[in-house]
Amino acid sequence: MTRTSTPKDQHPLSTDPGEIVSLLIKEGLLTKEEANYAMRVNSKLSPDKTLLDTLKDLKYVDQDNVKDVLRRNHLSLRIGDLMVEFGYLSQAKLNAALSIQEAQKNKRLGQIIIENQYMTETAFIEALSVQLGFPFVDLSVEDVDNKLLENIPIKWCMSNHFLPVRREKDKTFVAFADPFNKSDLLGAQKLYGKNFIMGIASPSMIEKKLEKLGSGNIQSATAVDENTAIGIVNSIIANGIEQGASDIHIEPFEERLQVRFRIDGILVPFKRFPINAATMVSARIKVMCKANIAEKRRHQDGRMAFDHQGNQYDLRTSFFVTVFGEKIVLRILNRIDQIIRIDSIGMQSKMLSRFDKDVLKAPSGVMIITGPTGSGKTTTLYSCVSDISSPQTSIVTAEDPVEYVVEGISQCSIDSAINRTFEETLRHVVRQDPDVIVIGEIRDNYSANVAVHAALTGHKVLTSFHTEDSISGLIRLINMDVEPFLIASTVTCVLAQRLLRRVCVHCREDYKPSSADLKLLGYRPDDMGKYTLYKGRGCPVCNHTGYKGRVAVFEMLILNEYLREAILNSQSSYELRRIAIETSGLVTLMEDALSKVSSGVTTLEETFRTVPRLLAPRPITEINRLLGVA
Repeated sequence: MTRTSTPKDQHPLSTDPGEIVSLLIKEGLLTKEEANYAMRVNSKLSPDKTLLDTLKDLKYVDQDNVKDVLRRNHLSLRIGDLMVEFGYLSQAKLNAALSIQEAQKNKRLGQIIIENQYMTETAFIEALSVQLGFPFVDLSVEDVDNKLLENIPIKWCMSNHFLPVRREKDKTFVAFADPFNKSDLLGAQKLYGKNFIMGIASPSMIEKKLEKLGSGNIQSATAVDENTAIGIVNSIIANGIEQGASDIHIEPFEERLQVRFRIDGILVPFKRFPINAATMVSARIKVMCKANIAEKRRHQDGRMAFDHQGNQYDLRTSFFVTVFGEKIVLRILNRIDQIIRIDSIGMQSKMLSRFDKDVLKAPSGVMIITGPTGSGKTTTLYSCVSDISSPQTSIVTAEDPVEYVVEGISQCSIDSAINRTFEETLRHVVRQDPDVIVIGEIRDNYSANVAVHAALTGHKVLTSFHTEDSISGLIRLINMDVEPFLIASTVTCVLAQRLLRRVCVHCREDYKPSSADLKLLGYRPDDMGKYTLYKGRGCPVCNHTGYKGRVAVFEMLILNEYLREAILNSQSSYELRRIAIETSGLVTLMEDALSKVSSGVTTLEETFRTVPRLLAPRPITEINRLLGVA
């Protein structure tokens, strides 16, 4: 079932497009007039919007009623197509799963979908029940009648992967992990004959329920000792480095230890381990980073070095106590390719030229890089430090902690355990006769005041901040009780930034933006018609995501006399933004992102996911002119 749209935007199913709708009409849940109207509406919406979604939005059908009808009437729809129709899975994720299956032919589609966390196991089993026509039971909320197990050996149920759930009239409702497994069916028939109703449930939930209902001391067959833990930890870290992860998440849950890598800003599943591995893995990492092994009730931090293929990597560790154990996050630092040249950070030509002339070459003043966690602030900060570093310049830093070591500058790492605090360090930094002071992050009133007062005495100050955009950086300084006249006279530039995933060049294909996307931007189809937009189809090179690598987008606010006057007059953020656009040549984050979209570097979907929409963007031709894009 698909909408009537251009072939370019269609995601056709493998069967007759009207199969589900025809069945709903036949069952009396939908009229032909309603179906035709829904198809007209759907043709004008995003390509990812299915006709079934539109029918539900219009209140023509109810999801539960549709499921009941499909269970009673076996359709020829494949499970993947059915999951897309029901909104469990996007077409892009289904395509990615199918591509992975081509490379891993020994794996079932459902296993791939669950392993890559495209769907939860429960949602997949429910979709499977609709396709197969078996009743679905959610064992996470359904109570099991324990009396049904009083005279039945638990081990027999476990070996045959089924669980008696409840009585229905004179029959027993039995949930199977795989209702087509002949061996399991035979096992149930030996107990009940033909006097049972077949249902389907999550295999892991069936196993969990049986373990709890049984002796309670059934243990995983996988034993984890100290040597096993060393191998697991080394494998996790090595794979994280090789796959280009910025962070490694090791998360304990009730029945498993889950490992995920943050690659290009998105968490990607790596592996699952038995839950009994969690304690030894945590202990091993604590030994490596010199944390307290005995302490399991409080959060901890640590740091360690890791050698891999002849290179040494610095890992910052964080232990966070959860209800199922300690969650561990490892941030991979000091990577060889992290400190990049200032002309390679992604600024457009005119913005880079102005940034170099009016900010980096300015003899004094405060430059603030702002954005949320993971937006690339530290990388940009170190690129600036590396660019202005010279034998004639004294650069002193105060960081928590030092993330990248730069040759020729004096870097200090904060350590509150020995009372080397930010406040104590900043007090001594200004006595070190520096030309440039780098403050890792403005985090309180004290560090904000040190920054502006150091700039007043002729120093250049580089620092970072957590705010949404450049104007918010100025407003937050004011809210930190820094006098407006100090801000107006010392701050030279506020640089806001975000990181957007790049379109994979190995599988990219052109596409047309949907009317919904254009409406969000306030654009007409002609406004983007002359630009070729790209998005990735998904391939092994990009791990079937359609993206490979990231690009930064910037919003550079350079203070001029009009803005300084507005700050002194305590103007609102709206007025400051308007003045900056009209007099200072400000190009917003959204506008810089749209310029990169028009160049085929990233996508509208990624832009909407990452960049705030504060003002309606100007036409792309004007944006490109301001940025110097040909």
